[in-house]
Amino acid sequence: MQFQLDSQQREIRDLARRFADREIAPRAAEADRAKRFPAEVHERALELGLLGINLPEAVGGGGLGCLELVLVTEAFCRGCLGIGTALCVNALATEPIVIAGSEAQRSQYLGRAAAGALASFALTEPGAGSDVAGIRTRAERVQDGYVLTGSKLWISNANLAEFFVVFAKTDPAAGARGMTAFIVPRDSAGLSVGEPLGKLGQNAAPTAEVFLENVFVPEDHRLGEEGSGFALAMQTFDHSRPMVAAFGVGLIERCVDESLAYATQRTSMGRPLIEHQAIAHKLAEMRMKLEAARLLTYQSAWLVDQGQPNTVQASIAKAFAADAAMWAATEAVQIFGGMGYSTEYPVEKLFRDAKVLQIYEGTSEIQRNIIAREMQRV
Repeated sequence: MQFQLDSQQREIRDLARRFADREIAPRAAEADRAKRFPAEVHERALELGLLGINLPEAVGGGGLGCLELVLVTEAFCRGCLGIGTALCVNALATEPIVIAGSEAQRSQYLGRAAAGALASFALTEPGAGSDVAGIRTRAERVQDGYVLTGSKLWISNANLAEFFVVFAKTDPAAGARGMTAFIVPRDSAGLSVGEPLGKLGQNAAPTAEVFLENVFVPEDHRLGEEGSGFALAMQTFDHSRPMVAAFGVGLIERCVDESLAYATQRTSMGRPLIEHQAIAHKLAEMRMKLEAARLLTYQSAWLVDQGQPNTVQASIAKAFAADAAMWAATEAVQIFGGMGYSTEYPVEKLFRDAKVLQIYEGTSEIQRNIIAREMQRV
């Protein structure tokens, strides 16, 4: 059993860390206040080859694996969870095309993503979040294609996306088996995107509603066969949840760094905070959760790269990292005391950014349902 990264992986991790320290972290507070994704960061990351690293080399990607994506994601999200999410979530939108796309679809759309185009994964709806099979967006068969009608909510990077992977019901009576996925270009007639939604945190990562009003989609833009959409979404999540777990790992590491620095410098009752056992134990527990979350995340990504099932491991990693991130952010605010509640220090932002990790990409409760379900199959 090997726990060490190879030389290429260490090089990628270190490059991503340097990039995050120089380009992401210094912009984090302002991007959060302005509720703006800094496009210049995206351009610079693209120039350095840090985006699309897990896309096939044949379409211009890096040809690397899920673990390398996780390493980059962790580093980016240590700098800023909002900016890091916006930079990395393209992998969620492109994964269904990697899994089920035709050669033509891969060449066109993965090629565009590798060249820097942003895309969005459009599944969640106002009445269907955790209940994926409950989506109501309809795709009706017409000559040479489909007409899509419905709306999507909380779609990451929707206002920046050049194309969408949209899930719709081709057979509403068939439940989960009636769902199908489609690639829908941004300029499709009838597709519109709402204004970015107001949020508690991750304000540098824009999310918006997507409206589909009789949007015609050619048949060659369907991903896989009719009725395969639910299975494709679940397989996509198995591959993307290690990345989302890495969102949490990056945030926990930032909580450790900020809390340790503050506890070392700040004094109380004549001693640095870290010399008080109550604070020292919080820091020790934070470090323990960081190491555990990182190992679980790396394991779930490694299994993807080995072509092995990772459903349970991905759900464990995602739930553990999300819950640990929220706990670590809460404890970071507590260590900072009154200053933790002030916008003068970064931990209040870490606290706001962390909460949604327990909600999107399958809530922490849904992850536990998945784990329990899989345990019954053993």
